[in-house]
Amino acid sequence: MLTGLQIRAARAALNITARELSQRSGVSLPTIQRLETVDDVPQSRTSTLMDVKAALEAAGIEFIGTPADRPGIRLASSTARKSGPGRLPGDAE
Repeated sequence: MLTGLQIRAARAALNITARELSQRSGVSLPTIQRLETVDDVPQSRTSTLMDVKAALEAAGIEFIGTPADRPGIRLASSTARKSGPGRLPGDAE
């Protein structure tokens, strides 16, 4: 599962806005904002959290730990870092 703190941290690491995450995940902006208001696992449909998680993973984020034991993030590869701020691997030039 995914925590609100991990979502915020992942966006910060990728230097993308909540609006950009909304577009990439197909989850509405108000929902993204609501998910990020809590540090723990937000109350939401599992499918919504999985859509957000999948979008962030596609961008190069790896989720580590569990919600109960040291949840965190890290960049999965140097590919994400080479994309530059706000860019994700595979984005058109």
